[in-house]
Amino acid sequence: MASLNIKKLKSGTDVRGVASPILGRAVTLTVGAVETIARAFVAWLEKKTGKQRVKIALGNDSRITADELVEAFERGALKSGATLSYTGLSSTPSMFMILQSKARNLDGSVMITASHLPADRNGLKFFTPEGGLEGEDVDEILEIAEKGDFCDGEGELLRDYFMDEYSALLADRVRSACGNEKPLAGMKIIVDAGNGAGGFFTEKVLKPLGADTEGSLYLDPDGMFPHHAPNPEDKVAMATLKKAVLDNKADLGIIFDTDVDRAGAVDRKGEEINRNRLIALISAHLLEDKSGTIVTDSVTSDGLTKFIEEHGGRHHRYMRGYRNVIDECKRLNDAGEYSPLAVETSGHCAFKDNYFLDDGAYLVTEILIILAGQLKKGKRLADLISGLEEPAEAAEIRPEITCEDFREYGAKVLEKVKKAAAEIEGAKIAPNNYEGIRINFDKTHGDGWLLIRMSLHEAILPINVESNSAGGCKKMVKALLEILSSCEYVDLSLLEKFIKE
Repeated sequence: MASLNIKKLKSGTDVRGVASPILGRAVTLTVGAVETIARAFVAWLEKKTGKQRVKIALGNDSRITADELVEAFERGALKSGATLSYTGLSSTPSMFMILQSKARNLDGSVMITASHLPADRNGLKFFTPEGGLEGEDVDEILEIAEKGDFCDGEGELLRDYFMDEYSALLADRVRSACGNEKPLAGMKIIVDAGNGAGGFFTEKVLKPLGADTEGSLYLDPDGMFPHHAPNPEDKVAMATLKKAVLDNKADLGIIFDTDVDRAGAVDRKGEEINRNRLIALISAHLLEDKSGTIVTDSVTSDGLTKFIEEHGGRHHRYMRGYRNVIDECKRLNDAGEYSPLAVETSGHCAFKDNYFLDDGAYLVTEILIILAGQLKKGKRLADLISGLEEPAEAAEIRPEITCEDFREYGAKVLEKVKKAAAEIEGAKIAPNNYEGIRINFDKTHGDGWLLIRMSLHEAILPINVESNSAGGCKKMVKALLEILSSCEYVDLSLLEKFIKE
């Protein structure tokens, strides 16, 4: 394999690519690439641990290419002399939690997944007992893969289905917090697993806790995702869950992404609890016990900041990217600033008391504990965030950068916006912003804020905009469009369409 191609598979802290031609795209994440990366991961682990024979766990979600990529990884790991424990259909967070088992004494793990991406994609996520790998670690692994600097040996393949143990840990956490063997008895809870790996949650967590899960949706794994995108941010997915909750008169609806590292919810009146509302719910619960700093990504609302401050906390708005948010939360704690939560609006939610692991199932156990407490008070889940001020309107626009060197060009565009923003009437650049350019607009000129930034993975300049007044978003987007009108390699059609609608 050409070194250029294998290095291009890096995506943040993961490896991702097209693994099937079903949607007409050329395959980039081939079985050969996965076998090579497996050998490189073994070599990297041996160097890191100083061991000559490392032990690795391997799991996968429901994607259509899972079986062939699992076999490819097994071939590579066994050729390099590793002991490989295959866990079968698993969640991404479970592949970290298995490393906390002292009896297993594992050195690392890999999850084959591409999260919520389309059915033709797949990828690899890497863990050591200390946590998920950083981008620099993935660079080292791909460098080893390019050089072919592997160790040889005769490995051993084992089977180790960990999901039962992992599920029991989740259920026991709810029991312990509620002081009851079946704290969900009498509750109806709907799960929409989106045909990903999250179907286990009904049989292995909710039912043992006493919940009625009849009416749950798409629990069977199907990597074509025939009903909707397995994504808590997807509008169709959330609308489907909302309907199921109302039709079944359920107390709660839960939705997972494909590999269960993200989640969202719907309360019994059909109100969505995701994005800013999800962050507010968990923050209010955590801040009841102890004041601290809540770290979020850059696109959270001003209303959320006010809500967190009113509950005795501090809102630290940081960069997008779940690893960025988690690493910043760790940094604050290491510096002596108590920060119990790192969370993205996408649903990645990492708790200080859970290894800073972004675990959608663990997040849901927190929601179940909150729900049980609210029902005892005769209240519903959403009552806890009744004080959250929400914008009159909000939108995200994702214009493409059309030139090849999109990162360099995007940086120039952002610099242009930064300089021009000072001249926009009724606008000021927001202080303490860590990503892109965030501009605050006064009541007359938009009554809200706009953020333009570079996408982490794509040739896109995402624009998030929120206003406290009807029509305010269009005013702010129009002001930005005037700045961008001379940027020939930015496709402005989506902004023009937004203003006209």
